[in-house]
Amino acid sequence: MLHELLLALLGFTGDFVLDAASSPSATRRRRPVPPEAAAGGDVGPASFRLAPDLTFLQPSERSAIERLISLGFYYRELNRFATESRDLSWINSPIDVSPTHGEKTVKAKVRKGSAYRRAIANGIAEILSVYRSAVLQVEQNLLSDPLPILATVTHGLNKFEVLLPPLHELVMEIEQKDIKGGQLLNLLHKRCHCGVPELQSCIQRLLWHGHQVMFNQLTSWMVYGILQDQYNEFFIRRQEDRDEENDSSQVDVADKFTQKSAKETSLTSWHTGFHVSLDMLPEYIHMRVAESILFAGKAIRVLRNPSPGATLQESMNQSQNVKGSYRMQSLIGGSGALKELPNFPNISAEELLPQAEADKIDAMLKELKHSSEFHKRLFESAVGSIRTMAANHLWQLVVVRADLNGHLKALKDYFLLAKGDFFQCFLEESRQLMRLPPRQSTAEADLMVPFQLAALKTIGDEDKYFARVSLRMSSFGIKASTSQKDLQKSSTPEISSQGKATSELALDGWDSIALEYSVDWPLQLFFTPDVVSKYRKVFQYLIRLKRTQMELEKSWAAVMHQDHADFSDYCKDRKNGDATQLRRQRSKPFWRVREHMAFLIRNLQFYIQVDVIESQWNVLQAHVQDSHDFTELVTFHQEYLSALISQSFLDIGSVSRILDSIMKLCLQFCWSIEQYENRRNMLEIDHITEEFNKKSNSLYTILRSSRLAGSQRAPFLRQFLMRLNYNSFFETTARGVMNSAGGRLRPSTADVDQLVNEVEHN
Repeated sequence: MLHELLLALLGFTGDFVLDAASSPSATRRRRPVPPEAAAGGDVGPASFRLAPDLTFLQPSERSAIERLISLGFYYRELNRFATESRDLSWINSPIDVSPTHGEKTVKAKVRKGSAYRRAIANGIAEILSVYRSAVLQVEQNLLSDPLPILATVTHGLNKFEVLLPPLHELVMEIEQKDIKGGQLLNLLHKRCHCGVPELQSCIQRLLWHGHQVMFNQLTSWMVYGILQDQYNEFFIRRQEDRDEENDSSQVDVADKFTQKSAKETSLTSWHTGFHVSLDMLPEYIHMRVAESILFAGKAIRVLRNPSPGATLQESMNQSQNVKGSYRMQSLIGGSGALKELPNFPNISAEELLPQAEADKIDAMLKELKHSSEFHKRLFESAVGSIRTMAANHLWQLVVVRADLNGHLKALKDYFLLAKGDFFQCFLEESRQLMRLPPRQSTAEADLMVPFQLAALKTIGDEDKYFARVSLRMSSFGIKASTSQKDLQKSSTPEISSQGKATSELALDGWDSIALEYSVDWPLQLFFTPDVVSKYRKVFQYLIRLKRTQMELEKSWAAVMHQDHADFSDYCKDRKNGDATQLRRQRSKPFWRVREHMAFLIRNLQFYIQVDVIESQWNVLQAHVQDSHDFTELVTFHQEYLSALISQSFLDIGSVSRILDSIMKLCLQFCWSIEQYENRRNMLEIDHITEEFNKKSNSLYTILRSSRLAGSQRAPFLRQFLMRLNYNSFFETTARGVMNSAGGRLRPSTADVDQLVNEVEHN
């Protein structure tokens, strides 16, 4: 009987110990069931039982034996799980590779297994090996004892009664819920917290085996930049894996990448190629740490696989020899696009990431891998160190080798109008062209002539970055007025309609002028399309502002020239000069309005260029000089762009709409004042003057509102107000206009509250 018992302890039944799972119903219960079925009723596992005809056993003996043989059942189920999970015979099985279903069949085979479950199975096999040794030791004790008793078996296997049942329960939950990857690590981590030291030690050992797989994946990702995850269990995932879940008809990931060029693949991998999968992220690994792992792996991928088209700035001095004729050849027909510039020498991965650095990363991960326990603090410290190393090497690549600061200066020169002489010349050369409506099919080509002339007059050959700048005309808005005539006819929105989107303002059709900047690898990692679009947004605002300021100056110069001619004619013929003198007297109020307009535009321009752009540029330069971390630089640059947009009020609809309306009114005024002899134009000028006073009063009301004292925008709004009202002139003018108009130009309280609320919420 004792030998039958020992065989049952190893999962073998016979006449003495019966398998309760031999019946069909029990067999069905023994198989893994879906979670929803498990939640619906009792599906407890079958077990071993003693034969009912063993009448010579006492009830106490029967109870003790049944408790022992249940260990045999748990052993058999655990051994089955370990054998099935470690079975790799399916790899060599024939695979159907028919043209229509080949890909799906391969995917099904690849996703059948689980590296984490196989690792847990290895740990369970270790525990079962200890259990078999204990059973063997019990057998030897029974054979050496002249009077073998049941207590010998009970004493030898007593500790496994607290181990095998919880492990069997763990295995059943893994099978029923198909748990794998990071979810399996989470389950083991939760089960570690128990009051039984022996069980805690066993589950910690299982968790250690699971962590071996995770550290192997981390090593592949953070040392070589390779994502080894054929079963989709790692918490770093390809973006295509997420897309495939939503669209089963998409082609395989490998096919997608082969369809792209190496340059596009590199950029896609950096920006959108990988993400953190929250489903597979262990709960004891913080999201911040996972993001650091994601960044480090992507950085290593870039450093180990530099773009084959990489033309870095190591030999940038070669470009100094580019002649002016060559520069014009690159501009003509290409809107200033970069063409056939000299190639710089390619660099190897060893230069970007020395092998010693990779070995250091590998050593840190191996030390964590070989540790008997998972130490969260040491793990986070190691990840932080690896991330810092990767960020420093990426900084060396982008900032030093690729001349990041030179490109930042070029973007400031052209997108932020730091080269004022160039844009002044460009606007003067294109002034007559912009008086006509832009032709959508040829507007961009029409602008290229003044653009090239301005470049020849002001830039010359010394600026090696200008060849990267190109002029574009974005699509015309539906509400955009495309001619001077239409702009004069368009009515200015009232304050009550300020809630409409900025795009609905009837702006000049030439306001769609934009710049593009050609960026090579690896600067595309820094200057993303979103970053360039922000630069473009600020540029379109600044060029509109500069154009308005120039038109105000040109209108003053043109009319003063006419005024001097009229005065000369009056002095020559005083008898017939009454009409000329009357016209000169009648035009004086208009020049006061023009001066008010110029005063506001000049101060707005000075505020943006000096108080915003130059101030933030100095802050950014300080960060560039002090920082040696790529991610820090990206953060600082994003803060720089956000500050430019927010402090220029481009993200405050109420303020930006008023400023856009004021600029439009200024252009209307300049174009109308040149023909003010016409009575119709006189009425139009009076209407423009009234609308300008109304808008400027609304702007002043917002800037001085006490309700904005606690707003985060208050310092910038007050700074702009100080520029406008440094000697109380703006305030006095606004009050005088409102009083003279009898409150007709005073904005209503409801409108002011609406505008102020919008500023507060932004």
